[in-house]
Amino acid sequence: MWCKNINKHFTKMSTRKKVHAFVRVKPTDDFAHEMIRYGDDNKTIDIHLKKDTRRGVVNNQQTDWSFKLDGVLHNASQDLVYETVAKDVVSQALSGYNGTIMCYGQTGAGKTYTMTGATGSYKHRGILPRALQQVFRMIEERPTHTITVRVSYLEIYNESLFDLLSTLPYIGPSVTPVTIVENPHGVSIKGLSVHLTNQEEDAFSLLFEGETNRIIASHTMNKNSSRSHCIFTIYVEAHSRTLSDEKYITSKINLVDLAGSERLGKSGSEGRVLKEATYINKSLSFLEQAIIALADQKRDHIPFRQCKLTHALKDSLGGNCNMVLVTNIYGEAAQVEETLSSLRFASRMKLVTTEPAINEKHDAERMVKNLEKELALLKQELAIHDSLANRPLVNYDPMDENQIAEIHSQVRRFLDGTLDEIDIINLRQIQEVFNQFRVVLSQQEQEVESNLRRKYTLIDKNDFATISAVQKAGLMDADGHLVGEPDGQGFGIGVAAFSAKPGKKAKSRKALREQLSSWARKEGASSPVSGKDMDLSPSKTQLTPSSKDGDVKDMLLRDRETSNIETLPSDSPKEETRPLRPSTPPPKPVAFEDFKNERGSEINRIFKENKAILNTRRKRASETTQRINAIMREINAAKEALNVQKSLREKQGEYEKQGLVIIDEEEFLLLLKLQDLKKQYRSEYQGLCDLRAEIQYCQHLVDQCRHRLLTEFDIWYNESFFIPEDMQVALKPGSSIRPGMVPVSRIVSLGEDDQDKFSQLQQTMLPEGPDSISFYNAKVKTEQKHNYLKCMMGLQQAHRK
Repeated sequence: MWCKNINKHFTKMSTRKKVHAFVRVKPTDDFAHEMIRYGDDNKTIDIHLKKDTRRGVVNNQQTDWSFKLDGVLHNASQDLVYETVAKDVVSQALSGYNGTIMCYGQTGAGKTYTMTGATGSYKHRGILPRALQQVFRMIEERPTHTITVRVSYLEIYNESLFDLLSTLPYIGPSVTPVTIVENPHGVSIKGLSVHLTNQEEDAFSLLFEGETNRIIASHTMNKNSSRSHCIFTIYVEAHSRTLSDEKYITSKINLVDLAGSERLGKSGSEGRVLKEATYINKSLSFLEQAIIALADQKRDHIPFRQCKLTHALKDSLGGNCNMVLVTNIYGEAAQVEETLSSLRFASRMKLVTTEPAINEKHDAERMVKNLEKELALLKQELAIHDSLANRPLVNYDPMDENQIAEIHSQVRRFLDGTLDEIDIINLRQIQEVFNQFRVVLSQQEQEVESNLRRKYTLIDKNDFATISAVQKAGLMDADGHLVGEPDGQGFGIGVAAFSAKPGKKAKSRKALREQLSSWARKEGASSPVSGKDMDLSPSKTQLTPSSKDGDVKDMLLRDRETSNIETLPSDSPKEETRPLRPSTPPPKPVAFEDFKNERGSEINRIFKENKAILNTRRKRASETTQRINAIMREINAAKEALNVQKSLREKQGEYEKQGLVIIDEEEFLLLLKLQDLKKQYRSEYQGLCDLRAEIQYCQHLVDQCRHRLLTEFDIWYNESFFIPEDMQVALKPGSSIRPGMVPVSRIVSLGEDDQDKFSQLQQTMLPEGPDSISFYNAKVKTEQKHNYLKCMMGLQQAHRK
């Protein structure tokens, strides 16, 4: 019965399965080979620590740990990580199975890189954009199904929920806060916007929009540390185009990027970052407690509601979904304690079991159509059955108004005695007969009550103020009770007293009405009574203001408001002398040069300075690239010389001592040279990456200044040469019209130099593959949108000043 009530059920319950846990090791030059070792099966990772000799001779310190997981990803590319971790989960999601992929680990260990990747590079994109691509590719391979995809992006920051996609222009300001709600279908997020995506580029645009709204900060462990937990959810709904079955499948994929745990002594967090780290560590601690409780089969209560993170992931942790955990760790000796903590969490997660099942729902519209078909078939079978049984023609359709009126008439005649019996035809007619009996009984009760109301005045026996007024009027019997005995329904029926004269009956009733009316005018509505306890008599007057009085009050209020308005001073400021405007506007190139020297001189100066800085950074990047290429050539030459020395040594015979191969001095010097060259290469390459980041930022500033310069020139040109002189006063400071509010025509954009055009041509014509077009298009549109918004905000602030 419960499944029918919620109109949803899980079909074909599969056997319980364990959560898959993988470990990804962050590449480093200082890898601790003596402490961290991998098994031959590539699924085992062993940690070895040396004993602390300061503890004395008796030392029971544990020094060895071994963790068995589903896979160890060391020096793995983004392609290999996705193929190993997420591809099967996403593939099964289109078959109706929920999925969850979670990245956990220490701050700076590579969780966001694993989940999202480098948003500026298609090659280094993470699990999330690859999952979106796989979903839309699989939709193209299933023409027999109509599949809709929706996405949402939730952020949990300092135990508060935020919608990362609420900044979109078509999403209005939400009054309802984002909260977690539980219902029979599971856990849902109230107030979280869910967006329909019809193509891959739209999904990427939503992803990049949410990424720009995430909260990040910098500390000693990570320059771009995520300060919040983020959950990107992909909702899939699939309907069959070929089958008429009302069932359809739904699923969702939760892609969780957790904030990293921090040791405050190492990260050096202070102020706001310290507060954020406290919330992050607290929520991750509660998450681990929930995982420990889920792994214990004897536990009845799972503490999901201790924090917003575990509450939001209640359906994903141990629910009916395929769950995969990616634990990101460092490979350095300085972080071995945090690495052990992360591996313990992964081993505990492997003990959690889930029950993946297909999520099936029923389409209400298709169900109605199927039921209508079944009803028509049943009617045909009944007609055949009646004809075989020699029964007269029986109508099984719902009764119309004429048939109901006929049954009502039969019931009336049956009660009056003019009809002896009512013929029974079918079940519908029996039900309608009983229904008409109820209608007739209700009508008779209403008639009796209306007759009593016409003859008597009804008073609420619980209204003591009215009773006191009646007592003052002297309308009481000899025993001190109200006239008439109560009938048990909250009012008294007006039976005249024995001492009352028949001739004065109407007069007494009239006097009672006048007393009640005068009391009502004096007392007002000071003692309201509900309709259940009191029935108002026709003689009771209601104190409601007339429409005429209301109009008078409105006029008085309007006059009062008008009198409070301060009159504006009649005298206006003196007009400033303006230079004479030419009869014909000058050419825009000439006017643009004048604008750069006068009104736009400050913006033009900033534009030139930013352009000079950009050219300097590009020149340094070119020089660094040349040095890197030279170092690479030296590395290749050193490798070739080492190969020659190695082949000579093998021909002449190798000398070994205690299992070590003895090499000559020349080969040893080549090895040292190769090591130094690699260090130089890494240093130069890191410098090149920093320069590229600076170039990107400088290019952003140059584009922003160029856009602002053009916008200001457009406003200045139209205000100076096209606006009538009688409107110039309205454009002065303090007036009602601000600069830029007057409609302007579009002008020719500022020409870009050859280097800018070449850079844009390189980005357009040399993508990393045909599949990357939607990725880069979404990235460019998102950047253009945010650049435009920043420029508009800057212009508004400048206009206010």
